[in-house]
Amino acid sequence: MDEFKEEEIESILYIGREVSVYKIPPLKKNEGHRAQEWGDLANPLWKGRLRIIERSSGVAIQFEDPTTGELFAKADYDPAKPSVEAVLDSSRYFVVRVEDNGRRAYIGMGFLERTDSFDFNVALQDYTKRWRARMNPSEAPSDQPSPHIPAGPKKDYTLKEGQTFSIAIPGRSKPTSTSNLTSTPNLLGEDTGSSSFSSGGGGIPALLPPPPSAPRRR
Repeated sequence: MDEFKEEEIESILYIGREVSVYKIPPLKKNEGHRAQEWGDLANPLWKGRLRIIERSSGVAIQFEDPTTGELFAKADYDPAKPSVEAVLDSSRYFVVRVEDNGRRAYIGMGFLERTDSFDFNVALQDYTKRWRARMNPSEAPSDQPSPHIPAGPKKDYTLKEGQTFSIAIPGRSKPTSTSNLTSTPNLLGEDTGSSSFSSGGGGIPALLPPPPSAPRRR
């Protein structure tokens, strides 16, 4: 009855049209890999296509011949113990842990363009987020908007034509009220309901006339 079972569904998360594979030296220091230590980067060990494939069993990074589809190497990607590590001196090169029949090896991988390496990173990050949400449903991201996206249009605090506002100056006496003055909008364009020069409004006091000049001495 196995022939009647549905075939496993595959989802292509990413395709790199051309990647280079390098033989890398053993890691001497416990501080990360550097692409400049791989020798002549223009002369890779292998060139071909890279695909990230998601199946029900998990996600795999496959290095394939672009013409025949022959598999060169394969790396299973587990977010709990990622098999991909970025190098320290470039954003286009990575170290990938590949396994074959229980044997493990580390190879270098490089992209021609930074945009390709960026898309590669995004594909792995998106899958990691979905994997974490599936493993920990309570920690799944909420529907709240991103803090990088403005919440709404900015308020317009500019004064419209004919609008004024009052400024309180500490230490000045409060001006007397004037019955003929009308209400004036405040800085936010709201009607304060009182005169900007009324008592308690904190407005600028009216200027008094200057004192008469003293008579000159003859």
